[in-house]
Amino acid sequence: MERMPKVTHHYLRTKKEFPNVWCAGCGIGIVLGAIIRAIDKLKLSRDEVVMISGIGCSSRMPVYVDFNTLHTTHGRPLAFGTGVKLAKPSLKVIIITGDGDALAIGGNHFIHACRRNIDLTTILINNQTYGMTGGQFAPTTPFMKMGTTAPYGNRERAFDIAKLSIAAGAPFVARGTVYHVVQLEKLVEQALLKNGFSLLEVISHCHTLYGRLNKEGGPVEMMKWQKQHAIPISAAGKVPPEKLRGKFLTGVLWDIEFPEYCEEYDKVIAEAQGNA
Repeated sequence: MERMPKVTHHYLRTKKEFPNVWCAGCGIGIVLGAIIRAIDKLKLSRDEVVMISGIGCSSRMPVYVDFNTLHTTHGRPLAFGTGVKLAKPSLKVIIITGDGDALAIGGNHFIHACRRNIDLTTILINNQTYGMTGGQFAPTTPFMKMGTTAPYGNRERAFDIAKLSIAAGAPFVARGTVYHVVQLEKLVEQALLKNGFSLLEVISHCHTLYGRLNKEGGPVEMMKWQKQHAIPISAAGKVPPEKLRGKFLTGVLWDIEFPEYCEEYDKVIAEAQGNA
């Protein structure tokens, strides 16, 4: 009896673009699987989904999926996504980006996309390093952790992506990990359903560079670290403050309602045409 292909296989360009470029044990494939299962569960068609990325390990993702896709320039996926959404507001636009792509060269685009509140689902994979280009320290590399450009330890403080997003105006901010894959899939669903700018930070790992440089082990050890340091926001109030030190919260961290940009822009057009 012929075996039925997995759900993920229906959405992949398996005959064209594989094998992929990701290192064995990388968490980015886990994120890809969670996104595909969420899209399948929400019954979104391939034609109504647009996946856009910039440059980096995580930004290779659109190459492998059978949606409308754009693999764009470094730090600019949100700019391209804004153009697509304004041109065709009915499309479900998913931005795939990394911590370097989004917060360093793309930092200005990121904060203004949060502030503007255009309906983009942004999935930011945070592996705390520049994985594709050699392990340089990134805006998310923790203080005193090693990078190829920080051989004596990184002396800069890391961005807290969730706090930065909330302060910039994003109405929906969530965080998950590649270890907690069931929760991650649900968070992707919630982010896709949000009308407005949604930010989902996914804590992943780069064992090839960051893990090796900082002696944190391979993918199994680094995923165990995620398990040990993640605390669901629903349980945070029951945990003594001293036990929260050095940990991070997962789940939906912020969810408010605010007028979506495309809808507001339509009002401007109507008013300018005398139809308001």
